[in-house]
Amino acid sequence: MAGKVQKITFKGSQGFDLAARLDLPTGPVRAYALFAHCFTCSSQVLAAKYIAGELARQNIAVLRFDFTGLGSSAGEFSNTNFSSNIQDLVTAADYLRERYTAPSLIIGHSLGGAAVLAAAGSIPEVKGVVTIGAPADAEHVIHNFVDEVDQIKQEGEAKVSLAGRSFTIQRQFIEDLEATTLKHHIANLRRDLLILHSPVDQVVGIENASEIFMAAKHPKSFISLDKADHLLSNATDAIYAAGLISSWARRLIPHDQAVEHPPIESVIVSETGEGKFQNTVAAGAHLLFADEPLKVGGLDSGPSPYDYLSTALGACTSMTIRMYADFKKIDLGLITVEVKHEKVHGKDCMDCTDEQKLRGGKIDRFERHITVEGEVSTELEKKILMIADKCPVHKTIESGASVVTNLVKSDGI
Repeated sequence: MAGKVQKITFKGSQGFDLAARLDLPTGPVRAYALFAHCFTCSSQVLAAKYIAGELARQNIAVLRFDFTGLGSSAGEFSNTNFSSNIQDLVTAADYLRERYTAPSLIIGHSLGGAAVLAAAGSIPEVKGVVTIGAPADAEHVIHNFVDEVDQIKQEGEAKVSLAGRSFTIQRQFIEDLEATTLKHHIANLRRDLLILHSPVDQVVGIENASEIFMAAKHPKSFISLDKADHLLSNATDAIYAAGLISSWARRLIPHDQAVEHPPIESVIVSETGEGKFQNTVAAGAHLLFADEPLKVGGLDSGPSPYDYLSTALGACTSMTIRMYADFKKIDLGLITVEVKHEKVHGKDCMDCTDEQKLRGGKIDRFERHITVEGEVSTELEKKILMIADKCPVHKTIESGASVVTNLVKSDGI
């Protein structure tokens, strides 16, 4: 079952912010995958959406991003080339490795397919590579603007029309493509390879799939995307390709495998751009929503900040009591903690300390109701209440904490 999509940004190879989406499953993450889109496309292309969604249903998280200067990513497309695309892919893998887990699977569509073939050797954790309608040589992309090549070489750059949009292509872009040889990368791939290609592809001919297949060593597989166009613009074809990749990946990444994540060192809260208050909350591999109720202008898509604070107190209380019960070998059954939060006037708070009452104005009051399934004597009840007060979050709330805040500029300075 597919989960949620987290909008994120990370620094690309040229130092610009790259826009990305991380498709996460609802259950445990088996592995991470990286998707590279087609030439002048974006991470929102139909094929990327369906493939990411299908893999998420199989508990494989997918990071899909816009290359520098494309989609919602910063930077100038005219200053990029095939080599910078490869470096963007490696940087994206580094981001996953640092924040989550390095990708086990990389998937590339069209020129993105050529890019993943070249980048795989720089991402040691990759187990499998998938290409969709990929050229056997990066130079193949020049045919998209062949009429302007002489002008670009003579004048240094030219405006070209691609898929109904205008792009500036510089001489260095063509020179970089001409200097790139994929055959060496393919021959030394040393990963499982799945090649998907349509025999009626009018942009990148089927002979390219044959060349890639012949250059690669086993294990390798080729599957025909019969009747599909180059962009898989028909949803049926995109869904079919997504299913093939998902089935193929099961052999590489067992269903009972779950990635081990490093300890959570920070929680990242990011606006989604949806609604007024909606944020994603990333804590290690766990993705949640934070929001506000409808009555205050939110979408009510997740707990409010104070709900999360109450959750922290309730969870910490339950865990602290559980540790005590297990240590003392006391059978309490299942423990439930209900937490109510409200703001009350300090002078009216019967349970507050004198210091709290003297502060003036309203103060935050948390009320816990602890329920256990087992039998509890009066003496044990007193002990449980005393142990509950030893909960670290309880102590933090009561004693206060230091909050240090820094503003990080978008350019990273």
